[in-house]
Amino acid sequence: MVGRLIRAGCVALGLGLPALAAPPQRVVSMNLCTDQLAMLLAGAGQLISVSHLARDPLSSSMTEEAARYRVNHGLAEEIHRLRPDLVLVGSHSAPATVAMLERLGVPVAVFPPAGDFDGIRANLGKMGEVLGREAEAEAQISAFDQGLAALVDELAARPRAALYEANGYSTGDSSLAGQIMLAAGLDNIAAEAGLTGGGVLALEQLVLANPDILIRGRRYAGASRSEEILGHPALAALAEGAGQGVIADHDWVCGTPRVLAAIAALREIRLELEEGS
Repeated sequence: MVGRLIRAGCVALGLGLPALAAPPQRVVSMNLCTDQLAMLLAGAGQLISVSHLARDPLSSSMTEEAARYRVNHGLAEEIHRLRPDLVLVGSHSAPATVAMLERLGVPVAVFPPAGDFDGIRANLGKMGEVLGREAEAEAQISAFDQGLAALVDELAARPRAALYEANGYSTGDSSLAGQIMLAAGLDNIAAEAGLTGGGVLALEQLVLANPDILIRGRRYAGASRSEEILGHPALAALAEGAGQGVIADHDWVCGTPRVLAAIAALREIRLELEEGS
């Protein structure tokens, strides 16, 4: 099924099937999440370049691995000079760059963001197929499932938790972040407030909900008006009475097996709260 979808996508992009008949040998990734999937699965020498974000510790969970590769900035000209036989992009990658690569006859594989754990499995499987590394992908999926099963507990009661980021942004259960919270044994305040995907949770709603655990976004160096809400006195007072943690963005940003680290961190906060109650 994945193979048929990839081939259909290539036909839609005007790409010939012969380019995918043999495993590609010069693969370039221009998206943070495809960077990480490719680094997990590519054979020796197969991946030749990743996006510059792959080396950013604030965004990437695989900075050490990324240091082994040449970086690109997602420009069609620089990517074409690398002579790739496959370019990996996200569904939100720059359309002008993708269109230019198409006109130049470069095969492109497009990956959607993973909104849940099935999305992670699907993208691992798709990456394994386009790289000709199906066995390695199956091994990664199996290891992911085993790691996930080891972190999920049977609970009689689940603490209520809120994820709160810059501009009051939060996410409901129909999102990867929401699925991470559920897997860690937490009920989601944002879902109670009616959010399914991402949206704004008013500070007043959050305070009235009085979550057992508050997970705040990381504040970055410098000044940002969007982050001022994270230092609001009402939020500080709420945090004092709740278990709390700070999002390590690099474990949450992309749908890869590295989300297990985010689940483990939230689970640890939950266990500490249970031990103290």
